[in-house]
Amino acid sequence: MAGRSGVKPLEGERFAELPVRIAALAAVDPGEVLPRPLARKLDRSAQFALIAAREAWADAGFTAKAGEDESIAPERLGSVIASGIGGVITLLDQYDVLKEKGVRRVSPHTVPMLMPNGPAANVGLEVNAQAGVHTPVSACASGAEAIGYAVEMIRTGRADVVVAGGTEAAIHPLPIAAFANMMAMSKSNDEPEKASRPYDTGRDGFVLGEGAGVVVLESAEHAAKRGAKVYCEVLGQGLSADAHHIAQPEPTGRGIAAAMQNLLDSSDLKPSEVVHLNAHATSTPQGDLAEIKALRKVLGEDLDHVAISATKSMTGHLLGGAGGIETVATVLALHHRTAPPTINIDDLDGEIDADIVRGEPRALPEGPIAAINNSFGFGGHNVVLAFRSV
Repeated sequence: MAGRSGVKPLEGERFAELPVRIAALAAVDPGEVLPRPLARKLDRSAQFALIAAREAWADAGFTAKAGEDESIAPERLGSVIASGIGGVITLLDQYDVLKEKGVRRVSPHTVPMLMPNGPAANVGLEVNAQAGVHTPVSACASGAEAIGYAVEMIRTGRADVVVAGGTEAAIHPLPIAAFANMMAMSKSNDEPEKASRPYDTGRDGFVLGEGAGVVVLESAEHAAKRGAKVYCEVLGQGLSADAHHIAQPEPTGRGIAAAMQNLLDSSDLKPSEVVHLNAHATSTPQGDLAEIKALRKVLGEDLDHVAISATKSMTGHLLGGAGGIETVATVLALHHRTAPPTINIDDLDGEIDADIVRGEPRALPEGPIAAINNSFGFGGHNVVLAFRSV
């Protein structure tokens, strides 16, 4: 909300020769929060997920794990935590240990640390979730898909409460070099705080971020029974696939529009009710424009009623964690009736014909309002989530 960028230079010899030497590192290192014996057994992505889940669980009013807190039974509690890449830092670092120090020095915790379902499993263990523990993997749409899956767990009667979201920790030379060689990342090394610039004519790619966003989803009946604090209502999700290219966005926004229409068709949401949208908007020339084209197709050519925020301008792109942290931002925007800003737009792209919240937060209308969170991923995955104020 303060409009501050979290993007900084990457220090250290192992980043020195990379074409991209900037990233949005987490504001607080998870190793400073978790006890050292626990942190050593968790990949960085699982560390973020566990911390975020603990914060969300406490904020939801639960005082202990399911069973010990009698307001939720373990068999009625689920965990759905996504990651686009999984424990990539563990995998690469332990391979270095193998090469440099030998077989016997490889950590026995390596496999549980590197597996993509590790964060979901550790969150499930933390809260004693026995209704199911799941890990959707859909690249940068993973976190949003996890929340949508959690909604379906509740709607189909599998669970009353689900801890859901996304996490990622991939700030490592190999993923950065790979993304950079795909020409997907910004190379504005000299101005890291201005590198992530969605909708600006000078945008040249995304900036890698890290962290986790987790929410607690609950049926209305269960929440009312225990007197829970409710931030908003989840209206549903829309899903589609581009079937276009493994990495490039479909340029007309066809798949995005299909996901948004699927959301409208499967819920009671009307385009006129949508007053805020947290856009995927990674700061890539093609992707930002395709999303706006899709919005105009579904929500109307005149998008003046939708205040659009691109929070990746500050957080960077959390890949599989993006849908989680941006759902948190969308929910809080509704709750506080304030849309967060998009920073670093010095020269708005003339083809971005939409109402972008630029520079400063903006008040949202009173009365019942709705907001959408968009997430799209390599492989053509499109996930759209919708929320309504309470």
